[in-house]
Amino acid sequence: MKFIDEYRDAAAAKQLARQIARLATRPWNLMEVCGGQTHAILKFGLDELLPPQLSLIHGPGCPVCVTPVEIIDKALEIAARPEVIFTSFGDMLRVPGSRQDLLSVKARGGDVRIVYSPLDALKLAVQNPGKEVVFFGVGFETTAPATAMAVFQAARQGVKNFSILVSHVLVPPAIEAVLSSADNRVHGFLAAGHVCAVMGCEEYHPLAAKYRVPIVVTGFEPVDILQGILMCVTQLAEGRAEVENQYSRAVRREGNPAAQKLIREVFRVVSRKWRGLGEIPNSGLGLRESYAAYDAEHKFGVAGLVVEESSECRSGEVLQGKLKPYDCPAFGTRCTPEHPLGATMVSSEGACAAYYRYRRAPVPPAS
Repeated sequence: MKFIDEYRDAAAAKQLARQIARLATRPWNLMEVCGGQTHAILKFGLDELLPPQLSLIHGPGCPVCVTPVEIIDKALEIAARPEVIFTSFGDMLRVPGSRQDLLSVKARGGDVRIVYSPLDALKLAVQNPGKEVVFFGVGFETTAPATAMAVFQAARQGVKNFSILVSHVLVPPAIEAVLSSADNRVHGFLAAGHVCAVMGCEEYHPLAAKYRVPIVVTGFEPVDILQGILMCVTQLAEGRAEVENQYSRAVRREGNPAAQKLIREVFRVVSRKWRGLGEIPNSGLGLRESYAAYDAEHKFGVAGLVVEESSECRSGEVLQGKLKPYDCPAFGTRCTPEHPLGATMVSSEGACAAYYRYRRAPVPPAS
């Protein structure tokens, strides 16, 4: 299949791996930001093609995984109300809150439904004027335009029984949080191609210049990822720290201006708490005052709910790249996809889920 087969070509992948090995003359750590890239790396064994001095660290690039437990508990409280139809993307239904998940609420009679677009939730609100329809708005900049469009259209159509529980987060502040950490050990980044398809590459230039790290916008197929690694390693070998675009077939420098305009129209930048990472300044999106009527937190009076994270789940360390999933004592025993302790074991982009599916133990060093 065009645009798939050529990016999964084994000969091309091995050639890129040989080029990487020639250039990787020192120990370097690269962080892939997106959980989709993490899954591809493990599924195709790309890290096993790399020289031992080059390590890949799995970053906080899974929006489901970084959604804090208190937001999940707010969703649970709203979803349990008899007047509410609670809608969400499917991967949020099994993310554990402090006591249960959305599937448990559904099993107890709550009207919890999977939708494939926020506009589907808006359509439900129009079709059910006697119900309050709430959409769980989770994701990075990739999904924010669709959520913004639903709110924009609700206001334009005068739909009063629709609201959103917002948990959208932004990638650049998370990268800066990693880089500014006292124990940071990341030398370069593979940025998420789909985020940059929306937001462009410009906002990464100040980070590359300030922290002297290469940032390469990278796709999600094996050849994409290996090309991104090669571009990153080339910069490190040459002493450069620039923003480069490996994923040029999908990402333009300026991104998608129409989507960015819609995000700015509906949302404002706010500080946001990340699961396992704590609060990161200016790292999230919240509704503007002009759209406050569509804010489910205030509409249902759950804005003040505060919940502590589980001490047993070590997903925060996994999301910061400080811990491999198999180093967690609960991994594969008390924490499995069927009975997860944290979101990284549930999400289709979670690092723990990727290791559980593709690799339960460390890869022995090549002889």
